[in-house]
Amino acid sequence: MERKLLTMSVHSFLKLVEIQTKVASIIPFLLGTFYALYRFDAFDLRNFVFMLVSLLCIDMATTAINNYLDYKRASKKTGYGYENHNAIVRYNLKEITVLSAIIVLLSVAATFGIMLYLNTNIVVLILGAISFATGILYSFGPVPISRTPFGEILSGGFMGFFIPYIAVYIHVFDKDLINIVLQNGILNMKIDILEVLYVFLISVPAVIGIANIMLANNICDIEDDIENKRYTLPIYIGKANALKVYKISYYLVYIDLIILLLLRVAPFVSVIVLITFVPVNRHIKVFYEKQAKKDTFVSAVKNFVVINAILALTIALAAIINYFYKV
Repeated sequence: MERKLLTMSVHSFLKLVEIQTKVASIIPFLLGTFYALYRFDAFDLRNFVFMLVSLLCIDMATTAINNYLDYKRASKKTGYGYENHNAIVRYNLKEITVLSAIIVLLSVAATFGIMLYLNTNIVVLILGAISFATGILYSFGPVPISRTPFGEILSGGFMGFFIPYIAVYIHVFDKDLINIVLQNGILNMKIDILEVLYVFLISVPAVIGIANIMLANNICDIEDDIENKRYTLPIYIGKANALKVYKISYYLVYIDLIILLLLRVAPFVSVIVLITFVPVNRHIKVFYEKQAKKDTFVSAVKNFVVINAILALTIALAAIINYFYKV
């Protein structure tokens, strides 16, 4: 066996944190940012940078923790998921090096998260702390979330909704979307229910897209997960039912998009997103025919990107048009 080094190359680090998967956090972040520009005509560059750095670091740390614990806990030591997919094995990384990288990433994420809180208010601290804890518990602890049937719900909910919501809130924290005030021993909370509902509706495509990435991953890994004692949703409900959930949830995305257009929450130009039904439906059929991590899992990632990237871009375009129209 090759001698393990205390350092890792940039290439092996990017593989350890699976940098290509960060699109699942960056797109929701941009979606929330563009929505804040479009809906509230608000943008704070400093808060944007603070959240971007914190978000990327916690996402990379979570992935690194997940890969490290999969490496430590794996019962099956051969195959695509272990020898090829896990960067620790593939690049012969030393455990202390991986742990050091995780600590640095968590420290940077926490530092920029605190800076963001100091520049906004306690709501950001609370939501950020919950997201931070969920990110860690997703892979860590006696029963990691990723090894339970709740992985899809929590990953979709936190990454698909919490990220866009916080990305909106950091630009409009003084507009009482949610406001918490402790005064004379009395805790007061104000919530603009309608605006929060609108943010949720605009986030539904991201929520479902991310949940389906997780679901597709777990469908592909059913046999290996059983051997490694990961009792995920597809194991509980069976592959056939999991595939039905996968397909039907995508159709809910388009129902949500129609509602957004009818309520005029999304700009009219976002009607373009409905065209994505054609490639998305084609990708669903491809995954239905064969569920393989190496060959067809990427179709779930493609669906997430094509729907949410186009939605974010159309909202950004509408914000730009509004800006020049006002000028």
